[in-house]
Amino acid sequence: MTVLVFGSANADLVFPVRELPAPGRTVLGDGWHAVPGGKGANQAVGAAKDGARTLFVGAVGRDSLAEVATSGMRAAGVDLARLAVTDRSTGAASITVDAQGRNQIAVASGANMLVHAGQVEDALLGPGTVLVLQMEVPPAENEALIARARAAGARILLNLAPPAPISRETAAKLDLLIVNEHESTWLAGHLGVADTPPALREALGCDVLVTRGEEGAVLAQAGGLTRIPALPAQAIDTVGAGDCFCGVLAAGLDGGLSLEAALNRASAAAAIAVTRQGAADSMPLAAETDARLRG
Repeated sequence: MTVLVFGSANADLVFPVRELPAPGRTVLGDGWHAVPGGKGANQAVGAAKDGARTLFVGAVGRDSLAEVATSGMRAAGVDLARLAVTDRSTGAASITVDAQGRNQIAVASGANMLVHAGQVEDALLGPGTVLVLQMEVPPAENEALIARARAAGARILLNLAPPAPISRETAAKLDLLIVNEHESTWLAGHLGVADTPPALREALGCDVLVTRGEEGAVLAQAGGLTRIPALPAQAIDTVGAGDCFCGVLAAGLDGGLSLEAALNRASAAAAIAVTRQGAADSMPLAAETDARLRG
């Protein structure tokens, strides 16, 4: 069994500040630090730390930021054999985090825009694979890989982050579309439907999960709604919590858990991640999530 993550890898430059800057305003902080990031890389780390055999497919540049971008995955034991090294700069993100753990993020895509579906061989796309994708690589490459994975029988999870248009044809090939509240609102407006999980599911033709932070998550399936509670946590940094959720969800499904059980496990892991600084570094090991689930 394998979790295959197709997506972005960034070097995150993190700036802790007392409050987030308003437009046109400069806010001073005491320091900054560089850590691995990118939604794809973060989700790969989350899956690997939860015990799944995890492969990452993406691209970095021939620069000093490439080591930063991949360091979290290397430490977690993610297979990087399909990582492309390109002449374009490694993706980078500027992340401002306030005292309440809220964040503002700007991303320079760089080499992530050179990721292509051809980096994934057909042999990896069978029924024993959980494929995880996001929207920080070219949408056309996502679509091409989703079509191949559906034909081969893989299980497919798409995290529509950052939000971007998705065709009904592509959505219908997914096993699960994952969005947070902001992405849900954007997608509902784009589709011209009510901002509810059932309305999104009906419009797209696939199961939809809407994550709502401390309010948990709501899963819309053909049989109705399932509410996934959030575990209580004192958040200090929410950067990467959604990626942790997606990665651990994929690992749970890969390990044979039911969708609801995998969602509860992902919720527990995310509750741990928000109590720690950073993205990849904040994600728990499987034993930590096990303990959190036991209470």
